[in-house]
Amino acid sequence: MRDKPRIKKDDKVKVITGKDRGKIGKVLKVNRKKDRILVENVNIVKRHTRPSAKQRQGGILEMEAPLHWSNVMLMCDKCLAPVRVKLQQLEDGKKVRVCRKCGEVMDH
Repeated sequence: MRDKPRIKKDDKVKVITGKDRGKIGKVLKVNRKKDRILVENVNIVKRHTRPSAKQRQGGILEMEAPLHWSNVMLMCDKCLAPVRVKLQQLEDGKKVRVCRKCGEVMDH
C-alpha cells in the first residue's frame, strides 16, 4: 500500500529538497498515479521543439516539470510555515486536513 499525497490543486507548497529548495508556489496539477505534482514557477526545464501545427515557431521553451510530492510541504496560512497535516473527521462525517502546529483547518 502506498502513501496518499495530502496535497490538492491550488494548495500553496514549499519545496524542501532539490535545486529549487526553499521556493514557494501554487500546485497546478496533481498526478496521483505517478505520485507527482506540478508547481507554478518551480523545477523549470528547457524543451527544444520543432515547428508544428500547434507550435508555429520552434525553439527553446521553458516550462515546469513535475516534482515528486514527497519533495514539498504544505504551507499553513495561519502559521506561515511549512507543516505536516493530519486528517480529522468533522461532526457531519466530512474529513478535513488540519495543521499539526496550530490546528487550523486547511480545506476551504
